[in-house]
Amino acid sequence: MKTIDIANDIATLCRAGKNLDAVRKHYAADVVSHEVNDPMKLTKGVEGVIGKNQWWIDNHEVHERTVDGPWPNGDQFALRHTFTITPKATGKQVVMDEIAVYTVKNGKIAEETFFYAT
Repeated sequence: MKTIDIANDIATLCRAGKNLDAVRKHYAADVVSHEVNDPMKLTKGVEGVIGKNQWWIDNHEVHERTVDGPWPNGDQFALRHTFTITPKATGKQVVMDEIAVYTVKNGKIAEETFFYAT
């Protein structure tokens, strides 16, 4: 698949709340994921990324989500993810806004990097 095809499919899956399906379908076994905050600042491997996503799903109630993009550039693309969520730990509804940059190698996501306010 071309980078833009992967980007469009990931955006479609994420808009539908199927982030785990996107990871399972499009991520390389040795993917590297970069977050802003610990404890998941650096996650290596598709199983680690699946675990990180499952933790997020298990610990947040999602009220609304939007995904803007993709914006392609060679073997990379960016998406903007905006969520209205309630973290189960606090019970306080918040809006989370992040930019994700994905790098494609050999037809799979090899790296993802997230940017958001802390």
